[in-house]
Amino acid sequence: MLSPYYVYIVTNEKKTVLYIGVINNIQNRLSQHCFDSQNAKKSFAGKYNGYNLLYYEQFDVVELAIAREKELKKGRVRN
Repeated sequence: MLSPYYVYIVTNEKKTVLYIGVINNIQNRLSQHCFDSQNAKKSFAGKYNGYNLLYYEQFDVVELAIAREKELKKGRVRN
């Protein structure tokens, strides 16, 4: 079985910044966001301390996950 893909949204502590991404290992990626936020501050999520998970969706096909990420970045919501 292939690894699932996730579209996820993280935010900072005050919930003033959103970061939307796609990954196939969500636990590892969240750890990377947290490490970057506390140490390197090189990425967008690190610069704005975005390591609090708000939301995620799981997909079996990476193309569907990427399409959903683009929808979310454009502000499109679906039920």
